[in-house]
Amino acid sequence: MKKLRALAQDQSVDLWALDEVHFQQHGSRCRMWVPAEVKDPILLHAPTRKSVGYFGAVRLRDGKLLTKREEKAFDAETFWQFLKLLRQVSSRASRKVAVISDNANYHHALLHQEWRQQLEPRFALHFLPPYSPQLNPIERI
Repeated sequence: MKKLRALAQDQSVDLWALDEVHFQQHGSRCRMWVPAEVKDPILLHAPTRKSVGYFGAVRLRDGKLLTKREEKAFDAETFWQFLKLLRQVSSRASRKVAVISDNANYHHALLHQEWRQQLEPRFALHFLPPYSPQLNPIERI
């Protein structure tokens, strides 16, 4: 945490906070008019369980928000694609980029580990302590 505080004070570093979110809808309510003589109406409709996932990152300096809708599952491949997008957007500022992240397994995946190491120290992930999502500033959005 001391390292992240120091990075936050450094004007040559853009500090970003990253996380994922999954919104789900289970069923839906409806109203209808039914003749009084019909005691138990049966309403047939399509299944209504829906979900949508997003990767998101916020730049702490000015609140710039970057999101990407994820059609598939959150995994190492989709996380890597989002990291590439974040690097592309954040590299325009010509500052070092530090990204705060939680400890999801796919954040540490071998699939993108070599890519991340090649970009350090210009673009680096900094992991929060385990079981401490409250420390990630993006959780407040």
